[in-house]
Amino acid sequence: MANDTERRLLRVIDHIHDNPSGDLSLDALADVAAMSRFHFHRVYRAVTGETAAQTVRRLRLHRAAVTLVQGKMPLPQIAATLGFADPATFSRAFSDAYGMPPAAFRDRGELRPFLPKTMTKGLIMYPVETRTLGPQRLVSVAHRGPYFEINRAFEKLFATIVARGQQAGTGHMVGVFLDDPSAVAAPDLRSHAGAIVADDFAINAPLEEMHLGGGRHAVLTFTGPYAGLPAAYDQLFGVWLPQSGEEMQDAPSFEVYLNSPMNTAPENLVTELHLPLA
Repeated sequence: MANDTERRLLRVIDHIHDNPSGDLSLDALADVAAMSRFHFHRVYRAVTGETAAQTVRRLRLHRAAVTLVQGKMPLPQIAATLGFADPATFSRAFSDAYGMPPAAFRDRGELRPFLPKTMTKGLIMYPVETRTLGPQRLVSVAHRGPYFEINRAFEKLFATIVARGQQAGTGHMVGVFLDDPSAVAAPDLRSHAGAIVADDFAINAPLEEMHLGGGRHAVLTFTGPYAGLPAAYDQLFGVWLPQSGEEMQDAPSFEVYLNSPMNTAPENLVTELHLPLA
């Protein structure tokens, strides 16, 4: 059962994700949590491992990266939509985090989802191997909506686990994706933000239990910002799978995150994309 600290922090996390361009100052978020400024700052940092300002900055820059890769929104509009004071401030913050200006990041072809004519070239840009895996038990938080916004569910999962003192019992974070984004509208996409746990890990509401089946998997290892994951999926499904002669199992694909955006530069994030095979 959720305790008072959990409820207050989950309310703040939802507020941050629902209002990326709004007033997300320490004072405003302390009001959302119904805590004093000083108390909120200490509790939030102790539970999440970063300050509220760091969370806000990370969220805004992640959404900016996704917008840059997947669309053509002008840079000043991206800056305004995500709450940056002006385009220059946005450009500096993005360059500090991603190692290049927003325009250069947008121009990186390998991060964009493949066009059909590109897929026919049969390029394998990221390493893929087959592995035989055992079943996994997960503690999770459900997410409904665009897959790139699953970080909201991960932050709620992590905050809840830490608030309950259970962080020592968790393994790698795992994202499980239940729908095909080419066939299901983005607001209706279903996914789960999870963490690998042992059989004796206690799972209580609002956390949910999930199980991943074992067996053979194709595993693509992607190194780089999460905004590039759609292009990696295009390679896995559109290039590697047809060339391999393998068949997909009727089971959801999932991602295993080998490090964390909280302490790792976007260029050094390592994500495994798992495709269950028949």
